[in-house]
Amino acid sequence: MIKYLVLTFMLAGILLRGFSLKSIPFVIYILLLVPSIVIASQNIPVSESLRKAVAFNLSGPVTLGIVAVYCFQRTITTTRLDQVLKLSIGPIVMMTFYLFVVTPDIRDVVTNTASNFAASGGYGPNQVATALGIGMFICFVRFLRIKNIWLNLLDILLFLAMTYRGWVTFSRGGIITAFLMIAAIIVTLFFLKKSEFRFSFLPKLGIIAFGLLLAWSYTSLATSGLIDKRYANQDAAGRAKEDLSTGRAELVSIELEAFLEHPITGIGAGQVKYYRAKKDGIVAASHNETSRLLSEHGSIGILSLLVLIFTPLIFRLSHKGNVYFYPFLIFWIATINHSAMRIAAPAFFYGFALLYVVKPKVKKKKKLINETPAVAAV
Repeated sequence: MIKYLVLTFMLAGILLRGFSLKSIPFVIYILLLVPSIVIASQNIPVSESLRKAVAFNLSGPVTLGIVAVYCFQRTITTTRLDQVLKLSIGPIVMMTFYLFVVTPDIRDVVTNTASNFAASGGYGPNQVATALGIGMFICFVRFLRIKNIWLNLLDILLFLAMTYRGWVTFSRGGIITAFLMIAAIIVTLFFLKKSEFRFSFLPKLGIIAFGLLLAWSYTSLATSGLIDKRYANQDAAGRAKEDLSTGRAELVSIELEAFLEHPITGIGAGQVKYYRAKKDGIVAASHNETSRLLSEHGSIGILSLLVLIFTPLIFRLSHKGNVYFYPFLIFWIATINHSAMRIAAPAFFYGFALLYVVKPKVKKKKKLINETPAVAAV
């Protein structure tokens, strides 16, 4: 539903405000998705719905394409972008509060090192951790850039609360992605800002590091050490797991096998789960958007992926005003490779990386002009 809502707003924006002709690569990307629908219509099992299969698998990629068309080189000020990110915190704060209310005592629900639905409020741990990771990143940036002790205190508390709730979902992808985004923004700010700013945020980084150490210690205590085993890729008994990807590697290998069998057009949108059912008798949806593009779209999927990767990187060469460019791009590529496009967030923040960010205009005060030389002399 949220993907369709994002699509509605983006299409309304395109109709009312137009779009840049330079976004043609993303129009081509959307058109490249069409052949997979034709292939799927020929291969889908009789008992299954083509509409549902296509909608489930292409709603994410189509949302990404429409968001990219709307956002590409659309001008926005740094102040306005920061306001949008600040507003994004609200729903994530409410979700964090909800998680504390639903499962106040983690000891009651954590019994092993698998992703925990109970600690995620009953929802998908992967998606909940991804949303919390977004909140972690925004709170971190606000803590780093805002010079207000009360706001800093609020941001650091929210950051640590979201980090703790993200850890206890036992879903690693969203949290690791958040820390990759944080590392990217630190490097970006370090190289773009003046030396005085670099030294000014070092104490704040120290506070963050100390807070994370305390949060991890508390999380380890609350989960009886299971969180340590989860991130060490061990089971509850302390034995090392053979598959670091918790089954995703097997899905990817089957999808690559499907690509090798149908390298030109792929097997069609939404067909990979049926393909796997024929191979090993298990119906499972893909967790990796990259391998899914290869299996279901073939060589056309490779071309689509190249458009998505290189268009923003080429755009970045001529415009470096968006300090969040690399964190947003990292969020997109990392999220689609551990959670596919189950939620709209990867498409939404990918579009943010394409914005033409400028500094707000400073209004100059008009000098008063005296009417007569005599008045000026007085």
